Amino acid sequence: MKIAIGCDHGGFDHKNAIKDHLTERGFDVTDFGIYENKSVDYPDIALKVGTAVANSTCDLGILICGTGIGMSLAANKIKGIRAAACSEHFSAKYTRLHNNSNILCLGGRVIGVGTALELVDLFVDTPFEGGRHQRRIDKISNIENN
Repeated sequence: MKIAIGCDHGGFDHKNAIKDHLTERGFDVTDFGIYENKSVDYPDIALKVGTAVANSTCDLGILICGTGIGMSLAANKIKGIRAAACSEHFSAKYTRLHNNSNILCLGGRVIGVGTALELVDLFVDTPFEGGRHQRRIDKISNIENN
């Protein structure tokens, strides 16, 4: 599985820890920055990761900013993206299981690195359940297309 990852200055340390963790687990990780801890506008990074996921260059994405909210707002503007800001385990699991989210957004100033790694594992290891949930995803896509 190919995973895109990116962050702004609020998620720099988390991004590097997550990237190392996913690489150790055997995932192919593409890092879209930032590469040094300097201020950057999060929509620029969300666009890069979101585009990679939307065009199927990568299967899933992970974005980290201060809260995860800004990244999710920006990424969700890209057609085909279902980005979810999560800060606890239940949401990280069920956003994949029921919503087929393809980008996990985390807050580097909201959760510690250990929790972030646990949420990432839940996100990447949980498959979409399909069934009745597919109908709802189709409705979201119809909203997006109209």
